[in-house]
Amino acid sequence: MLSVSSLSVQFGKRVLFDDVNTKFVHGNCYGVIGANGAGKSTFLKIISGLQEPTSGHVHLEPGKRLSVLSQDHFAFDEIPVLETVIMGNKELSAIKNEMDALYADYTDENADKIGELQVKFEEMNGWNADSNAAAMLSNLGIKEDLHYSLMKDLDGKQKVRVLLAQALFGSPDVLIMDEPTNDLDFETINWLENFLANFESTVIVVSHDRHFLDAVCTHISDIDFGKINHYSGNYTFWYESSQLAAKQRAQANKKAEDKKKELEEFIRRFSANMAKSKQATSRKKMIDKLNVEGIKPSSRRYPAIIFKSEREAGDQILNVEGLSKKFEGEYLFNDVHINLNKGDKVVVISKNSRAVTAFYQIINGNSTADSGKYNWGVTTTQSYLPLENAGYFKNAELDLVDWLRQYAQTEEEREEVFLRGFLGKMIFSGEEALKKCNVLSGGEKVRCMLSRMMMTRANILQLDEPTNHLDLESIQALNNSLINFKGTILFSTHDHEFAQTVANRVIEITPKGVIDRYSTFDDYLSDPKIKELRDKMYS
Repeated sequence: MLSVSSLSVQFGKRVLFDDVNTKFVHGNCYGVIGANGAGKSTFLKIISGLQEPTSGHVHLEPGKRLSVLSQDHFAFDEIPVLETVIMGNKELSAIKNEMDALYADYTDENADKIGELQVKFEEMNGWNADSNAAAMLSNLGIKEDLHYSLMKDLDGKQKVRVLLAQALFGSPDVLIMDEPTNDLDFETINWLENFLANFESTVIVVSHDRHFLDAVCTHISDIDFGKINHYSGNYTFWYESSQLAAKQRAQANKKAEDKKKELEEFIRRFSANMAKSKQATSRKKMIDKLNVEGIKPSSRRYPAIIFKSEREAGDQILNVEGLSKKFEGEYLFNDVHINLNKGDKVVVISKNSRAVTAFYQIINGNSTADSGKYNWGVTTTQSYLPLENAGYFKNAELDLVDWLRQYAQTEEEREEVFLRGFLGKMIFSGEEALKKCNVLSGGEKVRCMLSRMMMTRANILQLDEPTNHLDLESIQALNNSLINFKGTILFSTHDHEFAQTVANRVIEITPKGVIDRYSTFDDYLSDPKIKELRDKMYS
């Protein structure tokens, strides 16, 4: 279907890919993973034809169509929404435009040409293009009254949905997507998961959303050391099996036969769990293909994210009474009442992400509410990871050692040896610990902010979209750390797996009050009574 031969990519002295040979088979969904800077997005651009490799070539089977999820949210601003979607099938769109032009200047001479185009158009199911595009837009939450609007009249999140419909339109033979879940809400992501899980063509996707990768992928394509290796299974299988293989490699005295039995037992249990999953679809035939030979240790480095509290909090944690906040005359949230209990791990959600951030800013004393009050328990100590962290990195002259020293609690923690060791555990080793604040990437800044939180040893953690900018390794490490944390947590996230595995309570803040349930995240989203209540709270 799609193959890569002798592919090499080099930028100056840096070699990104070295003599890569691989193929992507029809019917499979490949989740492309790799550490930050490994070349995931570059690889997608090359196989999409948007960037040339240093050497080698990409071959798409003749007669097959490739579609790419556009990253340029302004490229179609002067084009109507419905037409933008149809443009996803370039050949169909070109025929349609040519027929329209010929009809506009109709003569006997071009009648035969129109007839030829109509035959091709019908063969491509062109007469149903408008209705098919409209149905796809509606499924993605773009209402009919927007279908004939110009793209420039849509907001950012609506544009993302239209571009997604464009990529999916006409069932391409190969679909390439770079971070398709960005700026999508949980309901739209769920629709996309179900669509792709039953999509019969080849899908190649880069995503930091582990739940999404688990729901749709038959294979994980791991970029490491300039090579790409395919492994059968979804992300969780790849992660857990690679961790098991790494543990076994460290057990030098364990017999090969015992190791094989342990791996086979792992595959048996994993396959059984997958078969019971709500996500069981046509793509889950991959369960039958899991094998011991495909399991290899990963060379990934995972940061050591460990939150410990200096003291245990009492029973009084946080009480919120009648909190309200408006933005541009509209309520972000209104009459919010919450009593946080010791040990709660709460995912805070809203259909308006601005509302969640405003709530955090208020209860951390960085903003004022329009009405209501809140009180933290006297035994609580809070540590807060804000959505925007630029204010913490204003002093460009500070290196990471001196930056972290600002948050040290003891004389021992102020020592350079301690700080360097601490930063090393957060994957800032050697010279990286002397980086200046003004050269840090988004993911590096978040890792620094998490280091700062660990230094405070608070018993209450608050995290507003903590997985933003992080790679999969850091997300996994943070996820595991919050599961093991003994204190109380308030967090917001667009990472479904994060919400499902950490939270034991869901609080949704709305313009008409709050919905508060002790529940797993999946059960909350699937409860029809809650869905009915949510619709009322936002209407």
